[in-house]
Amino acid sequence: METQSLIDPRQSYTKVLELLEKHHEMFRKSIPLIASENVVSPAVREAMASDLQHRYAEGWPGERLYAGCRFIDEIELLAIELGKLVYNAEFVDVRPISGVVANLVAYCAFARPGDMMVALTIPHGGHISHGKEKWGGTAGVVRGLEVERYEFNEELHEIDVDATARRLRRIETETGRRPRFFMLGASVFLFPHPVKEIRALADEYGAHVVYDGAHVAGLIAGGRFQDPLREGADCMTVSTHKTLAGPQHGMVVSWNKYAEKLKQVAFPGLLSNHHLHAVAGVAIALAEALAFYKDYAMKIIRNSKILAESLYELGVEVLYENRGFTESHTIIADVSKHMDGRTAEESLEKAGIILNRNLIPKDYKMKTDYRKPSGIRMGTQEVTRLGMNESEMKYIAELIAKVVVKKRNPDEVAEEVAEFRKDFRKVHFCFESATGAYDYIRIR
Repeated sequence: METQSLIDPRQSYTKVLELLEKHHEMFRKSIPLIASENVVSPAVREAMASDLQHRYAEGWPGERLYAGCRFIDEIELLAIELGKLVYNAEFVDVRPISGVVANLVAYCAFARPGDMMVALTIPHGGHISHGKEKWGGTAGVVRGLEVERYEFNEELHEIDVDATARRLRRIETETGRRPRFFMLGASVFLFPHPVKEIRALADEYGAHVVYDGAHVAGLIAGGRFQDPLREGADCMTVSTHKTLAGPQHGMVVSWNKYAEKLKQVAFPGLLSNHHLHAVAGVAIALAEALAFYKDYAMKIIRNSKILAESLYELGVEVLYENRGFTESHTIIADVSKHMDGRTAEESLEKAGIILNRNLIPKDYKMKTDYRKPSGIRMGTQEVTRLGMNESEMKYIAELIAKVVVKKRNPDEVAEEVAEFRKDFRKVHFCFESATGAYDYIRIR
C-alpha cells in the first residue's frame, strides 16, 4: 500500500509563487555583480511569457516536422539574420538551448571521441564545459575528448602560445598524439585571447579553432574586445544571457563552409524542441544589440576599470593592475589576506551584494579546494544595464570594502545597499522599459 504524500499540492503551489516574489524583492534590494548573469529588457520578458513556450518546431525554418510554425519560422529567420548582422557572420544557428549545448555542437562537428582538444584549466579561467573527463568536464564526459591544457602566463593572465607549442610538440614526440581542436574563451575572460596566433598553431596540425564567446558576446556585438571570426576562428559559440543580455539560450556563429555540418549536429543530433520563446527573446536582444550596444559595451568596460581601480585603492587585491585590471566586464580579486572566497561571497550576499567565489591562478599551484578558493569574481554588465556609471562604481567599491576589508556587519551594509538601489529600477539600452527590471508580474 502506497504511503500518502505529506506534501499538500495547494500549499506547494502557493509556496513556489511566494518564493518567486521574494526572489524579485531580494534583487530589487541587491547589487547584482555575477559575471555570468544579466537582466533582460521588458520586451524579452514578454517574449518569454508568450505562447511560443508551449510549441515545437523541430528542424530548420521552412523544413519543420511540426505544423503551426508559420510565425515561429519568421521569428527564427529574423533572429538568424540579426545574428549575422551583429557578428558579421555567414552562418548563425539560434537553436542551441544553452552555451554548453552550443559547445557540444562544435565538439560534435569538429572532433571525434578520443581526439585531443586544447583548452584552459579552470583556475586559469577555463569553463567546466571545456574540461577533461577526470574533472567531470563536458568535453571529456560527453564527447570523449582528451583535453590538454594551454601553458599560461599567470603574470599577464594570457595564454603562452610559444610554451603551448613546445608542450604540444613534446606530447607528439612522446606519444604520437596531435591536437585536433583548440578551444578559446573563458569564464574569467579579462583580456582578448590570441586568436590569430592559435590559428597559426592549429594550422600546423590541421586542427579547428573554436571561440567560446559566452561571456563577451555583448562586448563583441558592440564592436569591443575582439573579432574572433575575422581573427581566425572557425566557429564562435555563445550563451545569450551574459553581456548579450538576452534570455538563457545559446547560439552558434560560423562560416557557410561549416553550415550543413553544424546544422545536422544541432538537429537531429542534439536537439528536438529548442525553446521557441527563448529564440524570440534572442531576436529581440540582437535587435537591441544593433541599436544600443556600441554605447553599452563601452560603458561596461569603463565601469569595470573604475570598479577595479576603486577596489584596489580600498585594499581589495584586484588582480592584473599591471594590465589595467581588465578589458571586459569581469574583475577578479584575491581576497585571501582578508578571508577565503567562500566567506567573502556569503558575507557580501548578506549585505545584498551578489557575486561569486572563484579559483584564481595561484590556486592552481596551491591546489586550493574549489569550495574555499582565494578569489572572488565580479561583473559590471548588469549594474551598467541598470544605468549605473562611474560614481556608482566607486560607491559599490566602498560597500564591498566595508564587508571584506573593514569587516563591517553585513546587515548594516545591506541597509545602505537597499537605499542605494532605489534609484536604479529600470533597464537601459533597450527600446522600451515600462516595467521595472525586477518587478514581479502576476498573470494568473
